[in-house]
Amino acid sequence: MKEIPWQIILFKKSFKKKEKLKLINKYFRINPDSLILDLGCSQGTISYFLKKNGGRWIHVDFDQLNIKNAKSILKENIIQISEHKIPFLSNSFDAVICLDYLEHLENDEICLREVFRILKPGGKFLISTPTTGKFFLINKLRKLLGMKPEIYGHKREGYTYKELKEKLKKNGFKILVFDTYSKFFTELIELFLNFLYIKLISKRKSIKSRTGLISPSSEAEVKEHDKFFKFYSLLYPVLLLITKFDKLLFFKKGYANLVLAEKKWNLEKK
Repeated sequence: MKEIPWQIILFKKSFKKKEKLKLINKYFRINPDSLILDLGCSQGTISYFLKKNGGRWIHVDFDQLNIKNAKSILKENIIQISEHKIPFLSNSFDAVICLDYLEHLENDEICLREVFRILKPGGKFLISTPTTGKFFLINKLRKLLGMKPEIYGHKREGYTYKELKEKLKKNGFKILVFDTYSKFFTELIELFLNFLYIKLISKRKSIKSRTGLISPSSEAEVKEHDKFFKFYSLLYPVLLLITKFDKLLFFKKGYANLVLAEKKWNLEKK
């Protein structure tokens, strides 16, 4: 019997990742012949599922540990890059997906310019980022608990829709779709689990990868905390029930943005 990758085991018990994948599949259509760049592939989890939809994929990340983990699940076409340079020809990709990556970069403007360069005219650019703003209470609670951006590996808390729109327009993109996910109750549970893992479970005190300290960074770390994950599995149905209350908050935005944009056909940015 084939062993299930540790990334997939964690995914099956993640509320936020499953919401994200569902939303991506709603908006992002893949042509079988499309060449797609997975920019910031992280540990390869979401990419593992998206590849099943077709297309030809290249996965990149600037973090060495992420590259090592991604190879164990994605198998091929995985490349380590520098933080601010994407080493591919101009106008060569049909689509770029960039999930929870921009907030980890010192200079996100350089990244956006590079994405514009390598995308074909009319090429699609899919982005997810954390949401920020004064009315997002979980972000304030996160600060009170000492969960600083650096614990998540972030250089900034997140982006408002206005900020993303202005950055994308400035760098030659047109927004096609904007949506959010992970509303109050889901985000509250995610914060609770992250806090519990960092403060009581994990023995890691230094950040080994760009994804921070909030979750296991290797198969060995998952096995080391096997009792905790078994306990969480028992608790999971109760937490899942709590997340259902988000359906009552249909009038509220989620704590994560999902944007589908397009490179303008005229190559000169306006």
